[in-house]
Amino acid sequence: MGPVSAAAIGAGVGAVAALFAAPAALGFAGFTSAGVAAGSVAAKMMSAAAVANGGGVAAGSAVAVLQSAGAAGLSGAATAAVTSAGAAAGYLASFFRR
Repeated sequence: MGPVSAAAIGAGVGAVAALFAAPAALGFAGFTSAGVAAGSVAAKMMSAAAVANGGGVAAGSAVAVLQSAGAAGLSGAATAAVTSAGAAAGYLASFFRR
């Protein structure tokens, strides 16, 4: 397999993997469609953000954005960003051969 083919395959695999892994990672962290899961990493993040902001989570903060994505799914722009990052990672990984 030539280097161009390997890079293209790596980018494709990385993009698809990232597309499916991102929502799963949000769920595992505790950002669910029903809200933040009690005792999860998400709950700890939300607690720390609330303490830092005097009792509330600031709109647009990392916790707010992650909860929004966990509840409603990734937006088109977020899907594009995650897929692009996965493609870039797959492309770079294609250069590391045994």
